[in-house]
Amino acid sequence: MSRPDPVFLATAAEIVLRAGAIQMARRESGFRVDKKGTIDLVTEVDLECEQLCRAVIAERFPDHDVLAEELSSGPDERAASAHRWVFDPLDGTTNYAHGLPIFCASLALEINGRPEAAAIYDPTRSELFTAERGEGAYLNGVRLEVSSAGRLIDSLLVTGFPYDVHKQRDDLVGLFGAFLGKARAVRRLGSAAIDLCYVAAGRFDGFWEQHLKPWDVAAGALIVAEAGGVVTGMDGSPFDPVAAHLVASNGRVHGEVLDVIHGFRSLQRTD
Repeated sequence: MSRPDPVFLATAAEIVLRAGAIQMARRESGFRVDKKGTIDLVTEVDLECEQLCRAVIAERFPDHDVLAEELSSGPDERAASAHRWVFDPLDGTTNYAHGLPIFCASLALEINGRPEAAAIYDPTRSELFTAERGEGAYLNGVRLEVSSAGRLIDSLLVTGFPYDVHKQRDDLVGLFGAFLGKARAVRRLGSAAIDLCYVAAGRFDGFWEQHLKPWDVAAGALIVAEAGGVVTGMDGSPFDPVAAHLVASNGRVHGEVLDVIHGFRSLQRTD
């Protein structure tokens, strides 16, 4: 497949940079926070950033679709166009609402259902992660490469929890504990998109999470793959952004990560 038009990546980068500027400005001016669920928050900033994205895409590519967290009907919304932009206007909303500087904007372009270009911007660190399929992944223009860790005991891992964590506490904490017993350390940052970028940059060696949405992972998964990493489902199946579960790693520890998950699930079935 030929390289996508470079204007697509340029547009993705422009949108996440502009979204990051909104995020930083609104931290100073203040914003309203509402609830979508018991612990699931949405802010005025989420909506403002998503409206920005939709306006830019509508102006430049009026025949393209947009799937985004706040104004789409849901993650299963069907695409009417071969080109679909998948956008998380503020990944890490809970962090943002509490003043914790770990959040970003994440945007991927899918062509016929496959991510082809991606941009993620962390405005608090001025870090712009980008990738095009077959062209590598970059951080502020410098090529990225996953870590060289070859064993789980030498690895720093990261995970995340869904907004219904209260209903699945034993399962989520149990799997977290299983990894604590196998890895050097495990972290939980609160932004799946940043987690994936950090795997691509070699800051983490592996990441797992379940109950995800396409806008959480579409861009980050491409960035990991283009940095030389491996992305699959938690069961080892080929990566599918709609499947809602994911393992991303440097590739060298991927098998061990899957083994821990499989072992934990096997114990659950025998209990």
